[in-house]
Amino acid sequence: MLRLFRVWSLQALARHPWQSAAAVCAVMLGVALAFAVHTINASALEEFAQATRSINGTPDLQLRSAQGHLDERLYPLLAREPEVARASPVLELQLQASGPDAAQAATAIRVLGVDALLLPATAPELMPRPWTSLPSGRLTLFAPATVYLNAQARRTLALPEAPQEAPTITLRRGLEQFSVRVAGTVAAGSAPLAVMDIGAAQDLFGLAGSLSRIDLQLRQGVVRSNFTERMALRADWPSGLVWADAQAAGQRMDALSRAYRVNLSVLALVALFTGAFLVFSVLSLSVAQRSSAFALLAVLGATPQQRLRLVLLESATLGVLGSAAGVVLGTALAAGALRLLGGDLGGGYFSGAEPALQWSALAAAGYGALGVLAALLGGWWPARTAQALPPAQTLKGLHSAGAQPPSARLGVGLLGLGALLACAPAVAGLPLAAYLSVGALLLGGIALLPSGAALLLKALGAGSRRQPLVMLALERARRTPNLAAVAVGGVVASLALAVALTVMVTSFRGSMVAWLDAVLPAPLYLRGAAADGEQAFS
Repeated sequence: MLRLFRVWSLQALARHPWQSAAAVCAVMLGVALAFAVHTINASALEEFAQATRSINGTPDLQLRSAQGHLDERLYPLLAREPEVARASPVLELQLQASGPDAAQAATAIRVLGVDALLLPATAPELMPRPWTSLPSGRLTLFAPATVYLNAQARRTLALPEAPQEAPTITLRRGLEQFSVRVAGTVAAGSAPLAVMDIGAAQDLFGLAGSLSRIDLQLRQGVVRSNFTERMALRADWPSGLVWADAQAAGQRMDALSRAYRVNLSVLALVALFTGAFLVFSVLSLSVAQRSSAFALLAVLGATPQQRLRLVLLESATLGVLGSAAGVVLGTALAAGALRLLGGDLGGGYFSGAEPALQWSALAAAGYGALGVLAALLGGWWPARTAQALPPAQTLKGLHSAGAQPPSARLGVGLLGLGALLACAPAVAGLPLAAYLSVGALLLGGIALLPSGAALLLKALGAGSRRQPLVMLALERARRTPNLAAVAVGGVVASLALAVALTVMVTSFRGSMVAWLDAVLPAPLYLRGAAADGEQAFS
C-alpha cells in the first residue's frame, strides 16, 4: 500500500506541471549559479597556478626590488651562500609583439631572459627546443636577438609549427622596436610567452647589469625565515629589496577575485532560497487542494508519518530534478563563460589563455545535495500540515487545509534580528553578518505576510458589502490568510532575487570606484600596453 501511496504522490506533481516546473526551474537556477561560480573560479585559479609553476619553476624564495630592477651583482653573492642550492637570474619584460603579417594587430607578450644552463633543474618547461627544420648549433640557445615561443604565442602571431626559415617578429617597448628571430618553442603554457638568453636580452633591451628577480632553491632543512633574516643583517646587503614566496602570486589572485566570487555565491544562495520558497508555495497549495485525499488516505490506514514522508518525497523529487538540471546548466554556463569572458568573467584579475574547465564530481554532488536540501526545507512545512490533518473534520469540510501561519511575533523578532546583524562588523573582511541580516529581514517580512494580508483583506471587505461577488472572494481569502500569504510570498521571494542582484552589482561597482579614486587620484594615467599593466613608460 505504501508503494501505491508514493505513486499517487508523484502523480500529483504531474497534475500541476506548470507549478512543478516553476519550482524545478528555481532550484535549477540556484544550483546552476552556485556550481558555475565554483567551477569558473577553480578553473581560473588552477590555470594561473599551472602557468606560475611552468614559468617560475619551483623556487623556495624570490628576491625582487621594491622599485625598478635588481643589480645583477647580487646574483653571485647569493649563489655563493652555503644555504642556497641553486640561484637563477631572471629578466622579465612585458612588451607588445607583432608577427610577419603587418595587418595583424599587436599582442601583449611576456619576454623572459633566463640562463638556459640552469633551466633543466629550475624550470624545465622553459627550456628552449630549437626547431629541427632549422640549422642549429651548440650555441643556438645563446644567440643574440633570438627567442623561443610557447604555443599560445605562436597561435596569436600566426606562426607555422615547423618553418623552413626562421620567422621574424617585432617587439615593442613604448616607442622602441626590436626585431628578433624565432628559433624554436618552449613547453610552458598560459599567456603568450617568449624565452631568450638573459645576456642576449640585456644587450637587446639596453638593460646591462639589471635583473627583474632572482629565484632561489634552498638546501634541505634550511628555514626560509631564518635565511632572509640573516641576509638582511649583512653589512653589504642593500636596502629596498623584497623577499617573496613563490606561492604569493596565486594567493594574491585568489584575494583579488574573492569579492566577485563572494557576491556571486551569495546571489546563488538567494536563488536557492527562492527555489525553496517556490517549492513551499507549490506544495502548500497542492496539500490544500488534496486535503480530502490525504484524509481519505488516513482513513485507509496511512499514518501521519507516512503522510509526512509522502510530501517530503514530492519535495525531494522536485529538488533532485532541479539539482540535476542545475549541475548540467552550471557546467554549460561555466564552459561558456570561460570561453567568452575568461576565468574572471571579464574582471581583469587573471590574464592569460582560456582556462581549461576543471569539473569536479565531488563539487557537483555537493551543490546537487545543497539543491535537494533547499527543496526539502521548502517542503517541510507543507509536509507537517499534511501530517497534522484531522481525517474526520477534513472529510466533512470543517478543517482549513492551509499551513498554519507563523506568529506575528516571529516576524517582528526576525526583523529586529536583521537590524542588529546589519550593524555587526565584518569577519575576515567579509560582511557575513550583513548577508545574514538580509536573510533575516526577508524571512521576517514573509512571516508577517499572513497578518498583513488579514488586515488588508479586512479593510477591503468593509467597503465591498454591496458587491456580493467581490465580498465572497474577499471573505474566502480573509478566512484563509495563510494561502493568500503563500501566493504573495512567492512574488516577494522572486522580487527579492532581482533586488539582491541590483544591490550587489551596484554595491560592488561603487566600492570599486571608491577604491580606484583613492588609489589612482590623477585624472589620467599613461601605461605601456602590457598584459598585466606592470610596465609603465619612463
